[in-house]
Amino acid sequence: MANPFPSGSVITYPYLWRWQREEGRFNAPKDRPTCLAITIPDRAQGLTHLVLLAISGTPPGEEQVALEIPVLELRRAGLSTLKRGWITVSEYNYDVAERSFHFDPNQTARGSFGPGFMNQIRAAIRPLFTAAQGRIDRTR
Repeated sequence: MANPFPSGSVITYPYLWRWQREEGRFNAPKDRPTCLAITIPDRAQGLTHLVLLAISGTPPGEEQVALEIPVLELRRAGLSTLKRGWITVSEYNYDVAERSFHFDPNQTARGSFGPGFMNQIRAAIRPLFTAAQGRIDRTR
């Protein structure tokens, strides 16, 4: 599948929070705005790996790390209905677009974050990958 959603796109996705997974849930109760922080094409297998970050209008809890989204970026991302917004960077959903039960490839992206803000997001999530933590696998 040619991925119509480049990194930085803001889409709708049923993001599963870590606390929900720890309670034994496998499905999220609602769709929410989510940032495709990283899309990794695997041309050999014809798959697109997705790293998705939750966006919320509610400030993060004590156990969460989040970046406040600047007003300009809220507008770029199609989230101007939010007075304030945060993107959680202490956890992420991992999915594979072509095999997903959750990712809708036919949706239209709400918008996207600019390159400067995406650099801040990637820098903030880099420790998750090096420490191999924060991943909520949605491929099952």
